[in-house]
Amino acid sequence: MDEDTRNVQAALASITEHWQPHRLTSINDYDVKVVKLLGEFVWHTHPDTDELFMVVQGELTIQLRDRDVVLGPNDVFVVPKGVEHCPARRPRGPRDPLRAEGHRQHGRCRR
Repeated sequence: MDEDTRNVQAALASITEHWQPHRLTSINDYDVKVVKLLGEFVWHTHPDTDELFMVVQGELTIQLRDRDVVLGPNDVFVVPKGVEHCPARRPRGPRDPLRAEGHRQHGRCRR
């Protein structure tokens, strides 16, 4: 592997804490980050950008106000900008989503 190549599994293996995104690479003005999740995050929005979720292994639920979107391995879902959402990982097994973002970690948070 050359210096420009990134390995998702190796990046995930290096993460020791949940909900702490690590930059994998950047494309245009966006960072592609990997993160390990456990439990529920907070309800929040990103008023200026969409948020992409891609699950590498396990399962991730993206709670929206009108429905839940359940993602499994290799599934991708984009939360449109301005849509309130709450990612949640139920503790039934390893789940490690990959996420691309070009914004602050929390956006606008509401409980």
